[in-house]
Amino acid sequence: MRPIVKKFEEETGKKITELEVWHNEDNAKVMRSHGSVIKKACGGDLGTPAFYNEKTGKAICGMVSLEDLKSWASASK
Repeated sequence: MRPIVKKFEEETGKKITELEVWHNEDNAKVMRSHGSVIKKACGGDLGTPAFYNEKTGKAICGMVSLEDLKSWASASK
């Protein structure tokens, strides 16, 4: 996903903050705090990669296309 995220950031000027959750408990806690939304997007489990939009409260999960990433980032509440 990194190449897609990089292209997204270049094309939109928006920044996606990456939080490593496997070896960083603080980041894992952040992920769990949005668990219900992320689980819904990931088919019932906390999955990675997962993207959570703090402005809209929406998440997407897994390998997604650039177009899907743009759509998720621009969605309204």
